[in-house]
Amino acid sequence: TQVNMKHLQFSLIWFDSLGAKSTCTLVETPDTKILIDPGAAIMQPSFPASIEKKIYWLEKARKAIKKASKKAEVIIISHYHYDHFTDFNKTIYNGKLVLAKNPNEYINDSQRERAEDFYNNLCKAFGKTELEDLLKEKEEKEYPNPLEELPIAASMDYGDYNARKRELLKKGEKWFQARVKKWNSYQQIPELKFEKCQVKFADSKQFKFGETKIKFTKPLFHGIEFARVGWVISTVISYKNEKIIHTSDLQGPTIEDYAEWIIREDPNILILDGPSTYLIPYMLNLINLKRTIENAIKIIEKTKRLQLIIYDHHLLREPKYSERVRQVYEKAKETGKKVLTAAEYLGRKPAVLSPN
Repeated sequence: TQVNMKHLQFSLIWFDSLGAKSTCTLVETPDTKILIDPGAAIMQPSFPASIEKKIYWLEKARKAIKKASKKAEVIIISHYHYDHFTDFNKTIYNGKLVLAKNPNEYINDSQRERAEDFYNNLCKAFGKTELEDLLKEKEEKEYPNPLEELPIAASMDYGDYNARKRELLKKGEKWFQARVKKWNSYQQIPELKFEKCQVKFADSKQFKFGETKIKFTKPLFHGIEFARVGWVISTVISYKNEKIIHTSDLQGPTIEDYAEWIIREDPNILILDGPSTYLIPYMLNLINLKRTIENAIKIIEKTKRLQLIIYDHHLLREPKYSERVRQVYEKAKETGKKVLTAAEYLGRKPAVLSPN
């Protein structure tokens, strides 16, 4: 598949459609080389392949990520799930600038624990010190209700589901306030600067390397409003008038305001994680699936420069994925935009359709 971009090159290092959970992508510009989300995790028990095959794919993914990291100067970590970062392989972070999701706020408990372990390992490997010795005093901050920043999602009419949705949002707000208390009680993990590794927290920031801009969103929900799995940051890389977006885990996106943000950015290439259809109906109900489909269709319809969507990650964990989001593929065909899994982009068949 040819994409018409002169300066921004991208390589899909590993994705779920290749058999292990990951969204690892290498982006090369004339100024720098950037590896996004250098993590991989084994497929869930329901994935239709043998455990031997799953382990084989995971090993292959890890080797591919390690190899790609040797080329990179910048490593991006969008959040602290193991299919998005590696803890711990010293060679991946050796000599690198790490631009990472801030571990002190907009984070749930399990990701905070993983972040503490990760930064402690970096401290030991590159600074011959312990994270504990570098922690800063806690900071009391006020955090606005995140729904105030999602006017489109907040004004959605769900018909018969409205009352239930209001109830879920109330519970979500309560959960959020409990998180805020936690963030205000944490000792702060600092940014790190060692001779062979530097870490900067990237939320809402922009970094320039020559004519290359790497811009990060504020923390966004990992799926629906108040998704208990936490928050992620999405990445926009641009060089002159060429642009790639790597959404990380927006799950579709499920939230309408995030779809509008992608449309405003109008990238040439969109690396989009699809909905977790393998979790229907337990963790993904049909109302939220419908939202993700409508949002993806809107992105296809309203973007002007978009040529290609790599539609992968959560979506590629069960064999019926393409019929579940059929309308997205139909809209792409109608508009002449390409929607492909990473495997298809690389000329292969998705692992979930040829598991042996």
